[in-house]
Amino acid sequence: MIRGMLKTAFVMTAVLGSSPGDRPPSPPTTKVVTFEGACDASGAVVQGKWSFTVADDEDNIIRVYDGKTGGRPIRTTDLSSSLGLSMGKKGAPETDIEAATEIPPLSFWLSSHGRKSSGKLDTNRFRFFATRTSRNGTVQLEGKPYTQLLDDLLAAPQLAAFDLASASKRAPKAEGGLNIEGMTAMEDGKSVLIGFRNPLPEGKALTIVLLNPAELPQGKPARLGAVRLLDFGGLGIRSISRWKGRYLFIAGPTSGQGGSRLFTWDGKAERPTLVESADFTDLNPEAFVTFEDKEEILALSDDGTRLLDGVECKRLQEPEKKRFRGVWLRLPPKS
Repeated sequence: MIRGMLKTAFVMTAVLGSSPGDRPPSPPTTKVVTFEGACDASGAVVQGKWSFTVADDEDNIIRVYDGKTGGRPIRTTDLSSSLGLSMGKKGAPETDIEAATEIPPLSFWLSSHGRKSSGKLDTNRFRFFATRTSRNGTVQLEGKPYTQLLDDLLAAPQLAAFDLASASKRAPKAEGGLNIEGMTAMEDGKSVLIGFRNPLPEGKALTIVLLNPAELPQGKPARLGAVRLLDFGGLGIRSISRWKGRYLFIAGPTSGQGGSRLFTWDGKAERPTLVESADFTDLNPEAFVTFEDKEEILALSDDGTRLLDGVECKRLQEPEKKRFRGVWLRLPPKS
């Protein structure tokens, strides 16, 4: 597993052995970290000195991992009973959690708000919710899950030109479908930027500001702000994070076929800057963990379709055999 990762052209630098704020030893060591117990890493938020909390878009479990050592989760919390789901014959359906961010003391989680891959409607996928982590590390739901965000988006006049009503009736990876995969806190510490993987109006990625994320778990409707179209060369947004004064994006094809690229954005330009040195060969990056006190970021790969012993990871029956990868990487300095 590690060998395949080391073939990538990406410069991945480990920060192991350094204290917070320190730079890694020179020369840097190429490092891949493997996390066990899940495959489909999606949204993630910083949890502590080295740890992070991550969702899997195939279940409703929030897992806490040590980003330094990897391995088994430190703690798991199954939110299925708290999310107001319509239970099926096979138990709790997945909410398809795709994005996460934090505005302390809360973490916010966003589902895709799209249909199933088959195009079938599943209202369990319409969730925006918040969690709070107690001093002993327990993750608990804050307030109630908000289920009307799609309605708010469809009613927003600033989005009328993009016909999201029609997009919401298509499969998420179909041309012109609806699929939300990115979210990050903004500089004001109150609002969040939401990014769409699909649709791609004029071949550009759609973003919108959610002004009142902390109010949604209290049952108040979304207040939506400015809309921006960002040019990622025909790619949609798979993940967003704000780190050290700039925005980071993982952008990828709406269909899921083809590789993803890394971009940085100053919050102003229409065309974000491609990080040309970032080669995601053999990776399916879908989340960031960005520690403000470290000089590297941790990119997490959604390894659900990666073959392990000839079987797709997400098809494995034994949870202990599931795993996903993370890579520590250093970005070029701000220009």
